[in-house]
Amino acid sequence: MTADDRPRLVGINHVALEVGDIDAALAFYGGIFRFELRGRGPGRAFLDMGDQFLALSEGRRQGDDAHRHFGLVVDDRARVRDLAARAGARFVEGPFLDFLDPWGNRIEVVAYADVQFSKTPAVLAGMGLGGLAKSDDARRQLADKGLA
Repeated sequence: MTADDRPRLVGINHVALEVGDIDAALAFYGGIFRFELRGRGPGRAFLDMGDQFLALSEGRRQGDDAHRHFGLVVDDRARVRDLAARAGARFVEGPFLDFLDPWGNRIEVVAYADVQFSKTPAVLAGMGLGGLAKSDDARRQLADKGLA
């Protein structure tokens, strides 16, 4: 098999997190982020992010994530620190806005304006975020890859 024959990574459909309790997780994440509930079932819930979602399921058994993490993109990163503190998040020291949820899942929060990650205009409009823009640096990074 050559490199040209392999399937290309296109994106992430969802991230799945194990939590101790779905109601507590919805309260925790709902205290920090605004989201629509895509669906819910026994021991699980799905937080909508337009064309992606965050899947929560009961059953966390491992300890805190030391380095393993994922990045959530938000429209207003500046508000996250205060809201996460109020919700009881444990912050991770370092140059980024990383915190642990009550079950030890590590989340890094980045601003949409500052990263290459992009939603289509239709998805942004559907999410009520039609005016969300990129920083000059993010636009340059996208342009350098032929993506802008």
